[in-house]
Amino acid sequence: MKHTSLLRFTLVGIIFFTVGCTKLTEKVLDESSVTGLTQKQLADGIIAPVYAGLPSLFQHTTYFALQEISTDEAILPYRGGTDWGDNGIYVALHRHELTSTDPNVRNTWNIITISISRALTAINSLKDNTDPSAVLYIAEAKAMYAYYNLVALDLWGIAFKKDDLGAPSIIIRGNEAVEYIKNQFLEAEPDLQTTVGAGRITKAGVWGLLARLHLNAGVYRDPYAGSVVFKPEDLDKVNEYTTKIISSNQFSFSTDYWAIFNDENNTNKELIFAVDQRASLNGHNRLSYFTLSGDQFPLPAFTGANGTDGPGITPDYYRTWTSAYGAVDPAVADPRFFKKNMNYTINGTDTCIADVAFRYDRGILRGQQYGLLRVNGVFLRCPDGRLRIGKLHNVTRSKPFLPVNFTEQIDFTTAGSDYSTGFRALKYEFSKGSVSGRNFGEVDLPIVRLADVYLMRAEAKLRKSDAAGALVDVNAVRTSRTANFVGSTLPSLTLDNLYRERGFELYWEMVRRTDMIRFGKYEDSWTEKNNTNKNMRLMPIPQTAIDGASNLPGYLKQNPGY
Repeated sequence: MKHTSLLRFTLVGIIFFTVGCTKLTEKVLDESSVTGLTQKQLADGIIAPVYAGLPSLFQHTTYFALQEISTDEAILPYRGGTDWGDNGIYVALHRHELTSTDPNVRNTWNIITISISRALTAINSLKDNTDPSAVLYIAEAKAMYAYYNLVALDLWGIAFKKDDLGAPSIIIRGNEAVEYIKNQFLEAEPDLQTTVGAGRITKAGVWGLLARLHLNAGVYRDPYAGSVVFKPEDLDKVNEYTTKIISSNQFSFSTDYWAIFNDENNTNKELIFAVDQRASLNGHNRLSYFTLSGDQFPLPAFTGANGTDGPGITPDYYRTWTSAYGAVDPAVADPRFFKKNMNYTINGTDTCIADVAFRYDRGILRGQQYGLLRVNGVFLRCPDGRLRIGKLHNVTRSKPFLPVNFTEQIDFTTAGSDYSTGFRALKYEFSKGSVSGRNFGEVDLPIVRLADVYLMRAEAKLRKSDAAGALVDVNAVRTSRTANFVGSTLPSLTLDNLYRERGFELYWEMVRRTDMIRFGKYEDSWTEKNNTNKNMRLMPIPQTAIDGASNLPGYLKQNPGY
């Protein structure tokens, strides 16, 4: 079955979900009661829900928030004293002061546990299906079961082991969880295909996730250790699986870095496994609107599609760029930092542009912002009918004389929490068909992509003292973006500048928290965060989940420190 239509199938296999949070029980519709459907249609309906939770998982206030706002890359202040206060949850997340009642943690937990349950239901239901596709779908469900457990292990330090749908899951931790997830991936891999596309799990997707599992295995075995133990055999496996992907010649670097995150990126050859977000599948990530100003309107056809003044990047993260390039502006030193798409002014006056040619700048947005000028709900136009581009002000914030001028400084003070504080990261293109800008993000979100594969292999080599081999891999990534200008090579490589390279290549891609923990950076201090408590490496298990399992004494134990 082609991945272009996978998630459009009607869900016929599953009828009820009980989010008893950890028991992971489902009621399955008896296939004998479904009339007029072929075995293939039944199989399609059973596998579709296994992937259905990914768009919700990758929304801006679930996995993204936990992986980015908890780090030195992103900070979300109480904007203007009126927006994004949310009872202080984003302040607490950034400062590592979370509690077990945090709604974003709870929502992420629920998506993960429901998705694990759906995968288990699919595995069991498909065993009796006679269509040839059932073997493939069982493998996909098993791989996705392992993937969701990998996310749970990364966030909460636990995985769910379950074979019998009628029995409670067994909670496992540490090395047992690592081995269990590894074996689930390995059991799935032989029956997976190689070319079904980024929206479904493939052999290469599993290889990439196995590499990620082995690279972080030292953290997962002992998440509170003073230093991570990287076993040589784990690093060898990282090398093995990443090399399999690279040697398959299925994937290639995107010469235009920004094309990886464009609205029409579904066929981009750098994507190995991604969340399929096309409009026909009701894609709804909000990562583009999340960071933009309320007075930035990226779509000429829609006067209601604007930003929300959400998170900015911290000065600490920004200075990793400036410290790397010194006196040279990173915008002209590194093609991953910024892409200019608009000519703002000519001799200080507003410019004009055709509707079809209008594109917002991408990357790290700094300083005074320019864009479509909206008055009384209508975009202004030049005498020749083209759109007028000019200097933006905070009109939607009832501050029409305050320029939209993004500053480096951003913090939780009153001055540091104003609407224009903080440089912004517009990495994912604002989807062209998004009427409101808030529900229809159609950029496929990378889970595994080729540059990360090269950087994982580089890290495995470097941790085994092959600095020369690691440098080759890092420089392959740095010099691959040739569409605008070619990035420079590094003369040498250390763990610190490899960590920095991951920050340059993968920012806003929901890997930062995991990287910080693995590189021993998560207890560091950065803007508005000084907490050094190592217990904060894991998220709190939601109190609702613990309460939901209260009939099984000792079944679900809270993580230390919460």
